[in-house]
Amino acid sequence: MIFSIGVAAAAVDGSASAQNSAGSAALDASLRGAVERKDVPGVVALITNRERVLYRSAFGVADVSTGRPLAADALFRIASMTKPVTSVALMQLVEQGRLGLDDAAEKYLPELVGLKVFEKFDPATGAYQLRPAAKPPTVRHFLTHTSGLAYPFTSTIWRDFKPKAGETYPFGGPLLFDPGERWHYSTSTDVCGKLVEVISGQKLEDYFRQHIFAPLKMDDTSYNVPEAKSPRLVAQQQRAGARMDGDVELQSPQLGLTIASPIGGGGLASTADDYGRFVRMLLNRGELDGARVLKAETVDLMGQNHIGAVSVPALKSALPRSADFTFIADGRDKWGLGFLITTDQVPGKRSPGSLSWGGINNTFFWIDPARGIAGVIMMQYLPFADAKALAVYDAFERGTYQLVSAER
Repeated sequence: MIFSIGVAAAAVDGSASAQNSAGSAALDASLRGAVERKDVPGVVALITNRERVLYRSAFGVADVSTGRPLAADALFRIASMTKPVTSVALMQLVEQGRLGLDDAAEKYLPELVGLKVFEKFDPATGAYQLRPAAKPPTVRHFLTHTSGLAYPFTSTIWRDFKPKAGETYPFGGPLLFDPGERWHYSTSTDVCGKLVEVISGQKLEDYFRQHIFAPLKMDDTSYNVPEAKSPRLVAQQQRAGARMDGDVELQSPQLGLTIASPIGGGGLASTADDYGRFVRMLLNRGELDGARVLKAETVDLMGQNHIGAVSVPALKSALPRSADFTFIADGRDKWGLGFLITTDQVPGKRSPGSLSWGGINNTFFWIDPARGIAGVIMMQYLPFADAKALAVYDAFERGTYQLVSAER
């Protein structure tokens, strides 16, 4: 396994002052060190403020089987970092008055009529009993993961559930709880994606391109990767072993360049630069370089707590492809319309009110409106929330605020 170190591409924007060069060098050393120790195979990182990119670097390899160097313009499968894009798309339609946050989603998606909730589930036998949901989930419930849906890797019930003959569940399974009762990470954003398609009359990728990617000049972001860009795509990788706790190796088979049926909850490929433009738009309350994607008040609304007294728990993983959600402040963090909301001030890290999320291949971002800073860090291997990946993320975030403080 060759861990050649990629060129640190434009580590600091040309207009950055020499004052922050020490902060940039420290970040370079931190990320390079993680690769040299083989903690992670490769990493691309970017810091932006409201005006410009402050830092951009790439280290390590894009493919552990060949040692292909990782470049700053590498394409990553960003998985659930698709969810904020889908949420922005849906909020464009909300601000146009084409649907309301408190509308029952079944008004637009008839497949949601008559949802059932698990009343009993026997993990030993798989026997289950369902009951009708107490109320239909609203658009807001799906934007906030309080719909009652789940994922097989976030729920042992969904993992082990085997429906009886003739039963169908359009978004994965019966509800774990009545809508609004709890927060549980889920396929809810897939529902948001379907809402975008039904209400706009466009396929998701076409809608995103016209209303988000083209205005923001996110030219490298798509579900389907053009053949000409395939050499820039980072290989799908994972830790070896049944528990995914060994060295990083190539996944088999590799994902293809095309996705037959894009969904709102995942699937996009993107670069750190492109996602940096997306988060910079949000830092600027819906506008970037003269292109307005959302109204300022809509962005403000998305960053507010929309789950009330409910809190976000640090979920236990039900499958090896994800570690436990230790990056969440258990029972204290909140959720907005598409984002985790940080509530604690940890010394040296993001401000309370910061928005964030990640993708299952260990891609992450955060947006700190209070400080006017956002960070994007991309790796590409399973399991999600791998301890070494989270350590690199933590070091990058701390280095970001050191760099920003030095510049000021």
